[in-house]
Amino acid sequence: MDYKLLFVDDEMANIRLLERLFRHEYNCLTASSAEEALELLDQHEVAVIITDQRMPSMTGVELLKRSADRRPHMVRILLTGYTDLEALVEAVNCGLVYMYVSKPWNNDDLKLRVSRAVQHYEANKRQHLLAANNDRLNARLHELKLGFVRATATMLEMQDEALHAHSSRVSKYVALLGEKLNLTPEQMVDVDAAAFINDIRVLAGVAEFKHAEDIVRYQNENYDGSGMPLGLIGDQIPLAARVLRAAKEFDLLTSANDGSPSISHAEAFARLQHGSGHEFDPRVVTTFNDLVREDTPSLIYG
Repeated sequence: MDYKLLFVDDEMANIRLLERLFRHEYNCLTASSAEEALELLDQHEVAVIITDQRMPSMTGVELLKRSADRRPHMVRILLTGYTDLEALVEAVNCGLVYMYVSKPWNNDDLKLRVSRAVQHYEANKRQHLLAANNDRLNARLHELKLGFVRATATMLEMQDEALHAHSSRVSKYVALLGEKLNLTPEQMVDVDAAAFINDIRVLAGVAEFKHAEDIVRYQNENYDGSGMPLGLIGDQIPLAARVLRAAKEFDLLTSANDGSPSISHAEAFARLQHGSGHEFDPRVVTTFNDLVREDTPSLIYG
C-alpha cells in the first residue's frame, strides 16, 4: 500500500532531508507552513504527519490540534529542536502526539519510528472499522428488538384490550422516566418490552432480551430488600425494574380494568411517596413527581 507522509517545516533544508530519507518507501507530501499543510490534509489521506513545533504563524501542536478532526486516523509526530516541555506534555496528554523526535534526528531511528507509526495508522483504521461495524450491528439489533416489542403489543391488543391499554400507559410512563433517569437506548427498549411482556417464559432463552427478562423477574423486588423473589435491596435491583415497578403501580392505582379512573393522580402519587424507600426507589418516585410539576402533565394524564 502506498502510504502518504506529510512533512511540515518552515525550513526547506529540513523538508528536503526528510523527503530524501523517505521518498523510496512512501509517497511524500511537503508543506512549508501549517496553513499549507491543512490544505493538503483536505485533499489527501495522510498516514503520518511529521511537523516541526516552532513555525511562524502556527505551532506544530496547534497544527496537530486542527488536523485531528480532518484526519482522525492519522498518526502525528512532532519534531522539536528546543526545550518546550509544557507544549509536549499537553500534546502527549491529550493524545495529539504519537511520539516526538528531537532535532537533529538520527536517520535510522526516525525511519524505525515512522515504520511503527504506519503500523499504528493501520491499527487505527482497523479499530475504527470494527467500531463502525459494531455500531451498525447494534443499530440493527435495536431495530429488531423494537420490532419484536411492537409485534408483541399488537398481539396483546388482539387478545386483551384492557391489558394492552394498561401496558401502553405503563410504556409511556417508563419512557418519560427513563429519559429523565438517563437510561440508555438499549435499556429503554428492554423496559418497554417488559412493560408489555409479563411472562418470563416468552423472554427466556432469547439472548437479546436477557436484560428485559431480568426486569420482569425483579420488578416485584422492594427497595428495602423485603420483596420477591430474591430480596434484592437498593441498587442491586436493576434501575429499569425499579422504574417499571413505580410506573405499573401508578397505573394500577389510577385506572380500573375498564380504563376509568380509580383514584386521583394526587392520591396515587401520595401512595408512591408513602412507599418511597420501602417498596419504591426514592429517586424514581421523585422523578415521577417532577415530571408532573414540569410541562409534561398532558403526557402523563393524556
